[in-house]
Amino acid sequence: MYQSKLKNTCKNSPLIGVGLRHQHFANVLADTSDIDFVEVHSENFFAQGGASLNVLEQVRDKLDVSLHSTAMGLGSAQGVPVKYLNKLNNLAKNINPILMSDHACFTWSKLNGKQVHAGDLLPLMFNKQSLMVLAHNIDKVQQFIGRPLLIENLSAYFQPSNKEMPETEFLTRLTEMSGCNLLIDLNNILVTGHNLNEANPLRYALNWLKDIPKNSVGEIHLAGYTPVEADELVIDDHSQPVSKETWHLYGAAIKRFGNIPTLIEWDNNLPNWSELVNEAKKARSISTAVLGLGEEVNLYE
Repeated sequence: MYQSKLKNTCKNSPLIGVGLRHQHFANVLADTSDIDFVEVHSENFFAQGGASLNVLEQVRDKLDVSLHSTAMGLGSAQGVPVKYLNKLNNLAKNINPILMSDHACFTWSKLNGKQVHAGDLLPLMFNKQSLMVLAHNIDKVQQFIGRPLLIENLSAYFQPSNKEMPETEFLTRLTEMSGCNLLIDLNNILVTGHNLNEANPLRYALNWLKDIPKNSVGEIHLAGYTPVEADELVIDDHSQPVSKETWHLYGAAIKRFGNIPTLIEWDNNLPNWSELVNEAKKARSISTAVLGLGEEVNLYE
């Protein structure tokens, strides 16, 4: 029987995974030698039965699985629908994931008396009201499913005019109020830095990490984005290899937060399996070096 690696992780053996999409189902079933876990979007497996769920059950018997949700809408004043939670809970009981996560965002609202979903991850204002709603919903979900949640930071495309606190303070207070931990998406921080016209997005991101408590991070996401002209918005499209600045930031993150499970996200313009796995190998190389030597890897040499 397959035994989870999560509890057997030692200081120099970080867990490294990849986002699993249907194009790579056959690949992961054939070869799991270079990855420790896969992460799937929960909602894609809510249906009872079917080929996709059957594949995921086979993968579960070979690898650890993380369930990453994109539609929970934890920051929604309407709360998370019980119908959604029942589906998520059933999937979690079946797959027994090592991690479960969603985003610091809202998605649900009411239109003509009916609950509707926005179909996207909508940003929250960093104020006390949003914080209270988000923390309350996270607490309810964690009690419902009997598992802790990881909450991911979004990328930003504008500077809100009425925020009451920095994003890092908002997220830190969230962990204190709800008992959740954070899923830090390093690419999202850099995208935000670019879009807010920070003079040095990498320096902005490094300072961002320093404001997050060391014991509050449960997972790291690495991804890439399509390069744009200097005056254009950067879109967090997960369509490219991880950038050099993100790799540099990753070394700093591992140095600060320690042996944190790390995932390569690639959702658009999917590469072949070997290229995706090579990104995972690079993450393993960097994290192992940082944990083993206690110093950052210089990726610019």
